[in-house]
Amino acid sequence: MMLVSMPPIGLWMLLPAGVALLAMAIHGCGWRRRLLVGAAAGATFFGPGLFWLTSFNAFGYVAVLAVEVGLFAAAMAIVPGRRGGWWAVPAALVLLEAVRTRFPLGGFPLPGLALGQIDGPFGVAAGLGGSLLVVALPAAAGVAVVAPLLTRRGVLTGASILLVIAVVVGIATLLPTRSPQSLDVAVVQGGGPRGIPAVRSDPRKVTERHFAATQQIDGSPDLVLWPEGVVDVDESVTKSGQGARLSALARKLDTTLVVGVVEQDGDRFRNAAVAWDPDGSVSGRYEKVHRVPFGEYLPMRPLVERLTDDASLVPRDAIPGRGPGRLDTTAGELGIVISYEVFFSDRTRAAATVGGHILLVPTNAASYTSEEVPAMEVAAARLRARELGQTVLQAAPTGYSAIILPDGTVVGRSELERPGVLTARVPLRDERTPYTRTGDLPILSATLLTLLLAAFGNRRSRDAPPVSSKGDAGVLSRN
Repeated sequence: MMLVSMPPIGLWMLLPAGVALLAMAIHGCGWRRRLLVGAAAGATFFGPGLFWLTSFNAFGYVAVLAVEVGLFAAAMAIVPGRRGGWWAVPAALVLLEAVRTRFPLGGFPLPGLALGQIDGPFGVAAGLGGSLLVVALPAAAGVAVVAPLLTRRGVLTGASILLVIAVVVGIATLLPTRSPQSLDVAVVQGGGPRGIPAVRSDPRKVTERHFAATQQIDGSPDLVLWPEGVVDVDESVTKSGQGARLSALARKLDTTLVVGVVEQDGDRFRNAAVAWDPDGSVSGRYEKVHRVPFGEYLPMRPLVERLTDDASLVPRDAIPGRGPGRLDTTAGELGIVISYEVFFSDRTRAAATVGGHILLVPTNAASYTSEEVPAMEVAAARLRARELGQTVLQAAPTGYSAIILPDGTVVGRSELERPGVLTARVPLRDERTPYTRTGDLPILSATLLTLLLAAFGNRRSRDAPPVSSKGDAGVLSRN
């Protein structure tokens, strides 16, 4: 159920249903059984959910899957098995998601439980408490529904939980999403076949497709965004012939042009987004900080190269960038993350914190044959839009490209493989949401407190002396 709640299927209501069954499955069980149930749930969720990794590296799939299943099992093992520990299941899942954004390999949050909730009633809470709150609410709703089956006061307990959820969602709906400032934007998708890894594609054809698609732009938008890695050069792009062409294009369109560039650098490469102003000069540059493991670099490369032939798909490692993503351009102060970074709220929040009024997401999902990863990227971009209260522009060479408003509404989305240009007039926001200001700390603190209270209650249950069935003790027991 949890898996089917994820994009591209996205049946959001199945997440609370799955959590409800999970709470029932571990209720009253010892830690070994909870560990086993957690491992089984983790295997059915992550096994198919991470299978896209095999297109890069089969060894990486097995390694990451083993870690993720272990984390899910551990999350269920820490839920107290006695005295109503079931109500701590949502907290355990929130803690699981928080850990997965940081471990293993700097974080691997795909698939993420919050991604399936963007079209449900709980997604609106992202601006209040981020993706962790978006996970907590449907999980809490799930245990609230089955509370009458798990405790004598379950009806009252479940109703109380649902009331709290309704209040939180109500407060979140009051967050402002409008702005008097706006920008004319165009998102370019060059199109082309999918399922071709970057090392096996012809970079010249990819570049020419985007020059051709850009010819569809009518007028002079304030900002034009190209996808990640669609220009591949052997030196700094500013010294290359392709850089001269892009400079001329910015002048011709009288626009700020942001392009994803791959620059070869010895035995490694740089994955960057470069901005050209309307006068053709380079006004900004951002290099990707959070690289894709087994995609842009090989962890433990010597070992992996001995164990599998798939290492040839990642012949060189990307050089990691530094700092938050911000481009100061004629079009304004632009926040930016590249591709995989859109799944990490700390990267997008950092871009907004340093002054970005809109979030750019140049990405490249052309290596995948299915729509699973492109659909998850759009869901993540919509979630980030709600977290930050900002417009998000996502450009992908073969899709999905999208224009997303601050409330998560998609006003334009491309088709897979086909070339095209998305245009819109979008709002600029400089007002920060509560989540932009606080980050994950409030929700993490509440999560840890919940788990501590559950553990304390479970310990008191174990330490309580047995009650006699005779005399006063018997009366007390029956009362």
